[in-house]
Amino acid sequence: MARKRKEALVENNPNLVKNLDTGAVINTNTSELLARREQIGKLQEKDAEIESMKADIEELKKLVKNLGKK
Repeated sequence: MARKRKEALVENNPNLVKNLDTGAVINTNTSELLARREQIGKLQEKDAEIESMKADIEELKKLVKNLGKK
């Protein structure tokens, strides 16, 4: 037997539904969800690029120090 979910609309926002069993608020607007996922992906790419640049800078620092020792 299928279990019926207890949900209620969130006041002043027709795109949000609150699950009354768990208290979770769910966004039912799929275009907003897809846009947010894309935004998160871009942020992760930017973070990865920054970490890569930090590693490159550390490597350059080591190379410059070694040049100074010669």
